[in-house]
Amino acid sequence: MTPRRAVVGGPAASRGRPFARCVGRAEGPLCAAMSSPLRLALLLFALVVRPAFADEVRIGVLAFQGGERASRDFEPTVAHLARALPQRHFALVPLDLDGVAAAVAEKSIDFVLTNPGDYVDLESRFGVTRLATLESRDHTPPTDTVASVVVAPNRAGRPIRLADLAGRRLAVVADDAFGGWRVIWREMDDVGLAPGDLAGLIETGFPMQTVLAALREGRADAGVLRACLLEEEIAAGRLGRDEFAVVGERETANFPCRVSSRLYPDWPFARLAGVSPDLAKAVTASLLSMAPVDGRAWTAPQDYTGVHALFRQLKIGPYEHLARVTVSGWLRAHWHWVAAFLLAVGWWIVHVARVETLVRARTAALTREIGEREKAERSARLHREERDQFSRLGILGEMASNIAHELNQPLAAITNYAEGITRHIDGGRTDGAFLRDGARGIAGQAERAAAIIRKIRAFVRRREAKREMLDLDEVVAETLALFEGLAARRGIPIRVTATAGLPPVSADRVEIEQVLLNLLQNAVDAMIDRPDRDRGVEIRTRAVDGAVEVEVRDHGPGLDEAVAAHLFEPFFTTKPQGLGLGLSICRTIVESHGGRLTAANQPGGGLAMRFALPIEAEEPT
Repeated sequence: MTPRRAVVGGPAASRGRPFARCVGRAEGPLCAAMSSPLRLALLLFALVVRPAFADEVRIGVLAFQGGERASRDFEPTVAHLARALPQRHFALVPLDLDGVAAAVAEKSIDFVLTNPGDYVDLESRFGVTRLATLESRDHTPPTDTVASVVVAPNRAGRPIRLADLAGRRLAVVADDAFGGWRVIWREMDDVGLAPGDLAGLIETGFPMQTVLAALREGRADAGVLRACLLEEEIAAGRLGRDEFAVVGERETANFPCRVSSRLYPDWPFARLAGVSPDLAKAVTASLLSMAPVDGRAWTAPQDYTGVHALFRQLKIGPYEHLARVTVSGWLRAHWHWVAAFLLAVGWWIVHVARVETLVRARTAALTREIGEREKAERSARLHREERDQFSRLGILGEMASNIAHELNQPLAAITNYAEGITRHIDGGRTDGAFLRDGARGIAGQAERAAAIIRKIRAFVRRREAKREMLDLDEVVAETLALFEGLAARRGIPIRVTATAGLPPVSADRVEIEQVLLNLLQNAVDAMIDRPDRDRGVEIRTRAVDGAVEVEVRDHGPGLDEAVAAHLFEPFFTTKPQGLGLGLSICRTIVESHGGRLTAANQPGGGLAMRFALPIEAEEPT
């Protein structure tokens, strides 16, 4: 069913229909009071006439707490888009889960705001694409805010751990709700508890407060809530502070609410496949420039690998096919047992054939002279030796491709070192230091290939952010190992001036490497057509004012005032094929670490990009 742009306020509509609420620029005053027939008539007239005068953009939003709450939560976003793009009219359409899927399928909306689980499902089914992700500025990490908590009435015999839910009734809003069920389902699966082990799964429907009502009425023994709803209900006085206890509570650093699950990225703002790229780009730029409201803002689209992992583990949504057992799938899953069985059968056949041959040979030997018996025994022995030889050759043939694949490149480097040592010895020189260095080079080359593979795999992986104590000189060296080859092919040298003994900083290694690689790429691009490109790119590290600063300087044309004023804005770029997100994301990463990223033209020519990260204070002993 096509969602309506504006309807009169009230409770949630029936399942699969939009919730009642009107949002927009012109309709807002009309929706403040709808008591008189005249105002109702004016509203209906506005709904019919407005599309002729405004280019409408419809934004569907999952209203898991009712249409009024959804509209209130996202009114600042719609108002900001209306101010940023006055030529467009933005209308918010609150929907339930089925309504979101139906609206996307019918393309009756242009953008969608929904939970991360529903987004992954829509992405797989309809090709929607995320443009931005919500973030909360009141905890770290700011984008991981979706989680669930299991609560039970605080009385004797209540469940303590998630495993204690076995044989009990569990209340959830719906069996397809992400934060209201599937997040906890994954945690139950981790402790070996399946939905079938419960006494029953009680679906209460939206809003989520109905789960608490089911617990109070005794219809369930425990219930699943989204993170922070428990604290909100207590703060509003609708729950007693000790009325409910948390089941299977997890320790989550710097998160303000009690949870029973791991954290997932917050809600995405996504566009449908048929939306104009120009409109999508304008909306994205507006969202990323929006100031925080009540501690929440929009940031660059985050990695939803963790959500995919949940669906894959539970074999639902895009990975539902994994739950279907096929002959080929069963063989892939149990190939080692099938291989063992075939080997056993093959061995048995060979054994039977061997025994039969020996019996026949022995029987024939008894009827012949001693000479014939010896000849038969000699023939059987030769036969066995040849068979064993062929078996060894077959095994070697099977292993040859794997051995060649794994050892080819390191062996080439090892061969070079070995030939160097040989020429050194043939020349009559027995320099122990040289031979030792050569031997170490052989060992180092063997390790180098494995180390490079580990390094590349660690860099490209959507993982969760992980802070650790880092030496920035070491991070610079590791980053150059990935980048120096590209710079060398372009004929641009890279020079590093490191300050020994720099204090450590607390940072995420992969994110800081991402910032460095982006700055180095920009510096090399700036010098491609420069006559003084042989001056290269310079990297300096030093301690400045309680922080460790890294400077990347090129000898390119620098920045003019017009470019400098917009350098860190999203989608601003001077490259013909650039997206304009690199420096914006770099600044977001550095500032999330409590640091700063700046750019300045240099007196001798070129541009210096500097970022500084605060030095980790030592704890008193």
